[in-house]
Amino acid sequence: MDIQNKLNRRRFITLSVIGASGMCLLGRCANPPLSPWRFLTKQEGTLLDALVEQIIPTDEWPGARDAGVTNFIDKQLVGPYIRYQDVYRRGMAAIQDTCKSEFQKAFETLHFDLQTKFLEKMESGKMKGDLWTRGLDREFFGLLRNHTMQGFYGSPRHGGNKGNISYKMLQLDYPVIIGQNRYKG
Repeated sequence: MDIQNKLNRRRFITLSVIGASGMCLLGRCANPPLSPWRFLTKQEGTLLDALVEQIIPTDEWPGARDAGVTNFIDKQLVGPYIRYQDVYRRGMAAIQDTCKSEFQKAFETLHFDLQTKFLEKMESGKMKGDLWTRGLDREFFGLLRNHTMQGFYGSPRHGGNKGNISYKMLQLDYPVIIGQNRYKG
């Protein structure tokens, strides 16, 4: 047997790694990601956009949606807020299921005023049904409100407050971040 045609262990491993890498790459190309988010599904991202826009709506200044608050929450749910993943999944599913049974529509397609009433009912803990057991309505609303505020008013480096929207609105100087600010003199 010719020594160059012989399949040794090193050549076998090399060919296996190349083949496996090719299959992984091919799988990525054939199946594009289903969601642009890290944690959220595409539908949950759309719902969360509507929810945060209710908490900080657009007026003469951009609201939470335009400030990238959904991006902030999504980013934090795979980082420091990983412990809240279950509450977000259950809360968003309960909102959609309740809206579909009561209004035959998804939350994000409801009129703004109806969305507001829905969230006021959640905040007060008056949601009815098995989906809202053990105070999920108040718990989820509280998390959503707090995380929306953090994403809107916090530092843009955490994924929200896109374009320093809240700093401009409040007429604040950009916060000093060592190595980040460039002062015009």
